[in-house]
Amino acid sequence: MALYAIGDIQGCDRELGALLEAIGFSARRDRLWFVGDLVNRGPDSAAVLRRIRGLGDAAVCVLGNHDLHFLAVALGKGRQRGGDTLDGLLRARDRKVLIDWLLARPLLHAEQDRLLLHAGLPPQWTAQIAVECAREFEHALQQGPERVFDSMYGDGPDLWSAGLGGAERLRFTVNCLTRLRYVDADGRLVLRFKDAPERSRSASLVPWFEAADRAWRGSKIVFGHWSTLGFFRDADVIGLDTGCVWGGSLTALRLDADDARPISVACAESAGGP
Repeated sequence: MALYAIGDIQGCDRELGALLEAIGFSARRDRLWFVGDLVNRGPDSAAVLRRIRGLGDAAVCVLGNHDLHFLAVALGKGRQRGGDTLDGLLRARDRKVLIDWLLARPLLHAEQDRLLLHAGLPPQWTAQIAVECAREFEHALQQGPERVFDSMYGDGPDLWSAGLGGAERLRFTVNCLTRLRYVDADGRLVLRFKDAPERSRSASLVPWFEAADRAWRGSKIVFGHWSTLGFFRDADVIGLDTGCVWGGSLTALRLDADDARPISVACAESAGGP
């Protein structure tokens, strides 16, 4: 049995099919981890959700910011933005089935010493805090998604405190796990900067996984979300967003083999810039 993780798909079902063939995936034998952003910007989000849902227990998916955006739009709590390609999914014959399935996906998956998430962790969180906060958000989303989406959007609070509660705690959680790339020298979230680290003009910004005194150290984290970073691997983290929908590629990595090399398929078409 092999365990593979796959980067941001964003509606690129053709590439996903080609990548599964390239790695020789078998749902009877292997497992797949998906880092989120299954939908939007690519040409066939509905086909992606149907394919992954059809894999059953062989697939684990966490929610990304584009997945949550789609759910908010579908439930009347958000508006489509320029560049969205959600119309086909919103009109799908099995729309309710796909929405219900996506609503039931976790924000974070923890297994042994590995964490699967879409974006990042703040330096103040231990792995245990990350799991607890994710479960709180997931429970709120499943109990009342409309209420969650009413208060989900916004960039603050930008600093963790155990005293955060209610909508602010949920917003901080979802911003970390689905939007985070950088933190500043004080460990505050910096959510609007998207460039790769080598293009950062600010010495005060560091990638979330390089923050000093990060309390989650010791966990192995698999994430996506950061197409300008591309494939990235060090002792603590594996980044798998290689920008398929932006003209790059879709990438898989076998997680249960220390010497595994990434396997990628080129995108068939580009949605433009990230």
